[in-house]
Amino acid sequence: MITINVHEAKTHLSHYLDEVEKGERVVVCKRNRPVAEIRPIPSRAAEKRPIGLAKGTFMVPESFFEELPEETIALFSGETP
Repeated sequence: MITINVHEAKTHLSHYLDEVEKGERVVVCKRNRPVAEIRPIPSRAAEKRPIGLAKGTFMVPESFFEELPEETIALFSGETP
């Protein structure tokens, strides 16, 4: 872990960001009191998620495909039933 003051952070921010990319944590102090921590963000997974991970965990009921009642359709279009 690297500890620096605000002036040092402003002056050499690019350098410290390079260190953070390498996995280092940087603590920024104001008048020798820690006020912030700069740390690396975990990288995203390089692989795409496979399709169908939840297959078999739930069922869509047949009623899902039935037409909505007129009252509900009216509400979607801003009409009052």
